[in-house]
Amino acid sequence: MKTARLNRLFNPQTGRCFDVAIDHGFFNEASFLAGIENLPAAITTLAAAAPDAIQLTIGQARHLQALPLRPKPALVLRTDVANVYGTQLPRTLFSRLIADPVEQAVRLDATCVVVNLFRIPDQPEVTDQCLQNILALKPACDRFAVPLMIEPLVFQPNAKAGGYLVDGDPQKIIPLVRQAVELGADIIKADPTDDVTQYHKVVETAGGIPVLVRGGGRVADTVILQRTADLLAQGARGIVYGRNIIQHPRSAAITRALMAILHENATPAQAGQLLA
Repeated sequence: MKTARLNRLFNPQTGRCFDVAIDHGFFNEASFLAGIENLPAAITTLAAAAPDAIQLTIGQARHLQALPLRPKPALVLRTDVANVYGTQLPRTLFSRLIADPVEQAVRLDATCVVVNLFRIPDQPEVTDQCLQNILALKPACDRFAVPLMIEPLVFQPNAKAGGYLVDGDPQKIIPLVRQAVELGADIIKADPTDDVTQYHKVVETAGGIPVLVRGGGRVADTVILQRTADLLAQGARGIVYGRNIIQHPRSAAITRALMAILHENATPAQAGQLLA
């Protein structure tokens, strides 16, 4: 049953989750490798800091699962590869699902699988591919009792903000999150709204499905700590941060600081002391 795996992902005392995303190498962008050039070493460092989960690809998950740790961060397995993040996009965009994704996830003892749902200006074909990916994943996830995390991403026009910059307009985020829920998501991974005080509307439209918030681009420590606290106050059930962890000069320390906010009700100021 999916509940068993969800219990491994979410902290039993707080019901929250911190998933560190280090699946960036899947997307063939050189800039995404900053901080994870040596991925086995990065995984070892992060695992020792004990986040709730680490998000990896099919080719790198073995580095986490081979670590002789107890307890150990849960594995979240990325199941789709895309070419949509460059500052200059190729002629044809795609989002492709790996073969037998859920069976591969089960063999790797993954806690859940994650897949994108893109909304990119003037690229409806990519959205169609994402929908086909989700429709293929959903019954397999149900069959093998593997939770399905859907990642609704609304992009800004590439000419304006190419290279992984997203649109924080709640009027665009909310309907895409709702579509992900309607498609059968067990967990939502969504961007923060430009106005964080409006994030409760994203949580509301998810209808009880836990919402984890993406971290976006690298920002100052004070900004990410305060934003995290504010999003949790709006009802988010956790965070999925990548670059704000892996590109931090002290990735283990910022992980522990964010864990203090999630699971110990630390204020941003108190969490910041862990970075002093």
